[in-house]
Amino acid sequence: MQQEDASFIVGSEGRSQTEPDTGPAHPMTELLEETYDVKQLKKGVILEGTIVFISEDEILIDVGAKSEGVVRGREIARLDADFVSELKKGDRVLAYVFSPEDKNGNILLSLAKAQIEKDWREAERLFREQEIFEGVCAGYNKGGLIVRLGKVRGFVPTSQLSVSVGEDVSAEERKARVVGKTIQLKVIELDRERNRLILSERAASRDLRRKQKERLLAELNAGDIREGVVSSLCDFGAFVDLGEADGLVHLSEISWRRVTHPSEVLQVGQKVEAYVLNVDRERKRIGLSLKRLASDPWTLVDERYKVEQLVEGTITKLVKFGAFARLADSDIEGLIHVSELSEDHVNHPKEVVKEDDVLTLRIIKIDSARRRMGLSLKRVDSAEYADQDWVSNYAQATTAEEEKERMDEPVVEEETDLPEVNEVPASTSDLPETESVEAVAA
Repeated sequence: MQQEDASFIVGSEGRSQTEPDTGPAHPMTELLEETYDVKQLKKGVILEGTIVFISEDEILIDVGAKSEGVVRGREIARLDADFVSELKKGDRVLAYVFSPEDKNGNILLSLAKAQIEKDWREAERLFREQEIFEGVCAGYNKGGLIVRLGKVRGFVPTSQLSVSVGEDVSAEERKARVVGKTIQLKVIELDRERNRLILSERAASRDLRRKQKERLLAELNAGDIREGVVSSLCDFGAFVDLGEADGLVHLSEISWRRVTHPSEVLQVGQKVEAYVLNVDRERKRIGLSLKRLASDPWTLVDERYKVEQLVEGTITKLVKFGAFARLADSDIEGLIHVSELSEDHVNHPKEVVKEDDVLTLRIIKIDSARRRMGLSLKRVDSAEYADQDWVSNYAQATTAEEEKERMDEPVVEEETDLPEVNEVPASTSDLPETESVEAVAA
């Protein structure tokens, strides 16, 4: 199996890039290297070499030294079985110089240490460049997840796990679910001396969303319609996760009816369709609306309602100057001024009505242009409207009764004994003497 990484290859003078500078080399060493192209090795150097022999007991690797390096059986046993099974003669591999020369003059090499070194350097690169990478969760414990970066063991603390919108599971269940799965991670702390590699799924998720949001902001336009999930609720509105970024639905854009808090209409985790009101690319904000995708009830108010009409309404809010009521089967809200609550003097609406009361009310004013409707409670039973209400109720009752009778009336098919057209006598003289014209006509 070929493995190449220029950062681990020994330079032209036979010294690894990680080898500390120990001053000028001995003249005879330089002459030996120049004349015979033989490298003088030191412990800890990582080299790239070619496998020249492989068996269960040892692997010989040509690293350009005076003799081949040896990977002994004990070292082979420490390697991953799949990795070993793929090795074959001629493969280029990385090897760690465990001993430049043992008592028998052999160069002892380690493939496992070379792999670990390579993985640590990869972790350092990821940390330095703050790059997001994918890792497979190998297990978990009380503190978090265990993720291996090659041969290096990384740890994701529970506090660094991301939480999906609307997810309602315990931390232990969340950790158990991701074992064996691939997750997005970032290196947030690295200390080789302490063998410490701390990873974060939350930081990776945050960076991914930032990049995705930039992409979404570039392509999103006012007037677009997007599906999303309600991610959070607050006093001034609701945030909707569009998959790549969150947009804000202001309280006034949730519904055509009066809403004092988003929780009256929405809940976290709910799927919704949202209309894009505006996109502020400089401030990276997205304004959304839910009510713009529903018909505006005020556009039909002049057709459905008339001044002096009796309607049913539910008290939704009390204020010092009156009470608001929402009409039945509608999102239209009207105001019952405090002076229209009772014939008697009223200091505060709570003296007469309370929230959620269902009342019969009379419409006394409609201003559809300004989206306002005036209602009255005291005029419901007023003698001023008695005749009008009687006529209106009588007309409605009569119409309903006539409709009911028409629906209930059985269908009767007329029967006739008249002869077929081709059987009608040509003249009265053709009739039998016992029949008359009147009988035939009947």
